[in-house]
Amino acid sequence: MRVEAELKAVVRDPAKVRGALRHHAPEVVNVYRDAYYDTPAGDYSRDGREIRLRVVDEGAISLLTFKDSVVDAASGSKPEYETTVGDPTAMGAILGRLGLQEIIRYEKRCANFRLARAGFDLLATLVTIPELEGTWLEVEAVVEPEAVSGALTAIR
Repeated sequence: MRVEAELKAVVRDPAKVRGALRHHAPEVVNVYRDAYYDTPAGDYSRDGREIRLRVVDEGAISLLTFKDSVVDAASGSKPEYETTVGDPTAMGAILGRLGLQEIIRYEKRCANFRLARAGFDLLATLVTIPELEGTWLEVEAVVEPEAVSGALTAIR
Protein backbone atom coordinates (compact mmCIF):
# COMPACT_ATOMS: atom_id res chain seq x y z
CA MET A 1 0.00 0.00 0.00
CA ARG A 2 1.22 3.50 -0.87
CA VAL A 3 -0.17 6.72 0.60
CA GLU A 4 -0.67 10.00 -1.20
CA ALA A 5 0.67 12.46 1.39
CA GLU A 6 -0.80 15.76 0.23
CA LEU A 7 -1.39 19.33 1.33
CA LYS A 8 -3.61 21.85 -0.48
CA ALA A 9 -3.81 25.64 -0.23
CA VAL A 10 -5.62 28.52 -1.88
CA VAL A 11 -3.22 30.66 -3.92
CA ARG A 12 -3.64 34.42 -3.66
CA ASP A 13 -0.99 35.35 -6.26
CA PRO A 14 -0.86 32.57 -8.90
CA ALA A 15 1.69 34.36 -11.11
CA LYS A 16 4.13 34.75 -8.22
CA VAL A 17 3.76 31.11 -7.14
CA ARG A 18 4.08 29.86 -10.74
CA GLY A 19 7.26 31.93 -11.15
CA ALA A 20 8.75 30.53 -7.95
CA LEU A 21 7.96 26.97 -9.01
CA ARG A 22 9.40 27.53 -12.50
CA HIS A 23 12.63 28.60 -10.81
CA HIS A 24 12.93 25.09 -9.32
CA ALA A 25 11.45 22.78 -11.97
CA PRO A 26 10.13 22.68 -15.54
CA GLU A 27 6.40 23.30 -15.94
CA VAL A 28 4.21 20.65 -17.58
CA VAL A 29 0.66 21.74 -18.37
CA ASN A 30 -2.10 19.11 -18.44
CA VAL A 31 -5.87 19.08 -18.59
CA TYR A 32 -7.55 16.40 -16.45
CA ARG A 33 -11.15 15.36 -17.02
CA ASP A 34 -12.21 13.65 -13.81
CA ALA A 35 -15.33 11.58 -13.14
CA TYR A 36 -16.02 10.29 -9.62
CA TYR A 37 -18.18 7.23 -8.95
CA ASP A 38 -20.07 5.94 -5.93
CA THR A 39 -22.88 3.58 -5.03
CA PRO A 40 -26.41 5.03 -5.20
CA ALA A 41 -26.36 5.13 -1.36
CA GLY A 42 -23.04 7.04 -1.29
CA ASP A 43 -21.15 4.28 0.54
CA TYR A 44 -17.70 5.35 -0.65
CA SER A 45 -18.15 9.09 -0.05
CA ARG A 46 -19.56 8.46 3.41
CA ASP A 47 -16.34 6.66 4.39
CA GLY A 48 -14.09 9.23 2.71
CA ARG A 49 -13.17 6.85 -0.10
CA GLU A 50 -13.05 7.80 -3.77
CA ILE A 51 -13.22 6.06 -7.14
CA ARG A 52 -12.03 8.32 -9.95
CA LEU A 53 -11.69 7.84 -13.68
CA ARG A 54 -9.30 10.45 -15.09
CA VAL A 55 -8.62 11.23 -18.74
CA VAL A 56 -5.47 13.31 -19.25
CA ASP A 57 -4.98 15.58 -22.27
CA GLU A 58 -7.84 14.28 -24.43
CA GLY A 59 -6.93 10.63 -23.86
CA ALA A 60 -3.13 10.70 -23.91
CA ILE A 61 -3.49 8.55 -20.79
CA SER A 62 -6.43 7.39 -18.71
CA LEU A 63 -6.23 6.34 -15.06
CA LEU A 64 -8.52 4.52 -12.66
CA THR A 65 -7.83 5.51 -9.05
CA PHE A 66 -9.17 4.22 -5.75
CA LYS A 67 -8.44 6.31 -2.67
CA ASP A 68 -9.10 4.61 0.66
CA SER A 69 -10.14 6.29 3.91
CA VAL A 70 -7.93 9.00 5.43
CA VAL A 71 -4.83 7.90 7.36
CA ASP A 72 -3.75 11.41 8.44
CA ALA A 73 -6.69 13.53 9.54
CA ALA A 74 -4.84 16.86 9.57
CA SER A 75 -3.80 16.63 5.91
CA GLY A 76 -6.47 14.31 4.54
CA SER A 77 -3.78 11.97 3.17
CA LYS A 78 -5.13 8.66 1.88
CA PRO A 79 -3.86 5.31 0.60
CA GLU A 80 -4.06 5.35 -3.19
CA TYR A 81 -4.23 2.59 -5.78
CA GLU A 82 -3.96 3.61 -9.44
CA THR A 83 -3.69 1.89 -12.80
CA THR A 84 -3.80 2.91 -16.44
CA VAL A 85 -6.97 2.22 -18.42
CA GLY A 86 -6.93 1.52 -22.15
CA ASP A 87 -10.51 2.60 -22.86
CA PRO A 88 -12.07 5.07 -20.40
CA THR A 89 -15.53 4.77 -22.02
CA ALA A 90 -15.48 0.99 -21.49
CA MET A 91 -14.19 1.48 -17.93
CA GLY A 92 -17.06 3.86 -17.17
CA ALA A 93 -19.48 1.23 -18.49
CA ILE A 94 -17.84 -1.45 -16.33
CA LEU A 95 -18.15 0.74 -13.23
CA GLY A 96 -21.83 1.26 -14.07
CA ARG A 97 -22.43 -2.48 -14.52
CA LEU A 98 -20.78 -2.98 -11.11
CA GLY A 99 -23.52 -0.81 -9.58
CA LEU A 100 -21.63 2.48 -9.37
CA GLN A 101 -22.90 5.77 -10.73
CA GLU A 102 -21.10 8.91 -11.77
CA ILE A 103 -21.63 11.50 -9.02
CA ILE A 104 -19.53 14.39 -10.33
CA ARG A 105 -17.52 15.28 -13.42
CA TYR A 106 -15.23 18.27 -13.90
CA GLU A 107 -12.13 19.54 -15.67
CA LYS A 108 -8.92 20.50 -13.86
CA ARG A 109 -6.36 22.66 -15.62
CA CYS A 110 -3.01 21.85 -14.05
CA ALA A 111 0.50 23.24 -14.17
CA ASN A 112 2.70 20.46 -12.76
CA PHE A 113 6.18 20.81 -11.30
CA ARG A 114 8.27 17.82 -10.13
CA LEU A 115 10.59 18.64 -7.24
CA ALA A 116 12.88 16.72 -4.90
CA ARG A 117 12.99 17.81 -1.25
CA ALA A 118 14.42 16.09 1.82
CA GLY A 119 14.69 12.78 -0.03
CA PHE A 120 11.11 12.87 -1.34
CA ASP A 121 9.89 13.19 -4.92
CA LEU A 122 7.17 15.85 -4.83
CA LEU A 123 4.59 16.92 -7.36
CA ALA A 124 3.46 20.54 -6.98
CA THR A 125 0.38 21.38 -9.03
CA LEU A 126 -1.27 24.74 -9.62
CA VAL A 127 -4.94 23.93 -10.25
CA THR A 128 -7.79 25.89 -11.77
CA ILE A 129 -11.29 24.55 -12.32
CA PRO A 130 -13.26 26.57 -14.89
CA GLU A 131 -16.50 26.40 -12.89
CA LEU A 132 -14.84 27.69 -9.71
CA GLU A 133 -13.15 30.98 -8.97
CA GLY A 134 -9.58 30.81 -7.72
CA THR A 135 -6.37 28.82 -7.98
CA TRP A 136 -5.15 26.08 -5.66
CA LEU A 137 -1.75 24.59 -4.96
CA GLU A 138 -1.61 20.85 -4.32
CA VAL A 139 1.70 19.34 -3.25
CA GLU A 140 1.97 15.58 -2.90
CA ALA A 141 4.34 12.67 -2.47
CA VAL A 142 3.34 9.03 -2.86
CA VAL A 143 5.08 7.16 -0.04
CA GLU A 144 5.00 4.10 2.18
CA PRO A 145 2.72 4.50 5.23
CA GLU A 146 5.61 4.94 7.65
CA ALA A 147 6.95 7.88 5.59
CA VAL A 148 3.76 10.01 5.60
CA SER A 149 4.90 12.25 8.46
CA GLY A 150 8.30 12.91 6.87
CA ALA A 151 6.75 13.56 3.47
CA LEU A 152 4.29 16.06 4.95
CA THR A 153 7.19 17.83 6.66
CA ALA A 154 9.05 18.03 3.32
CA ILE A 155 5.90 19.35 1.62
CA ARG A 156 5.45 22.07 4.24
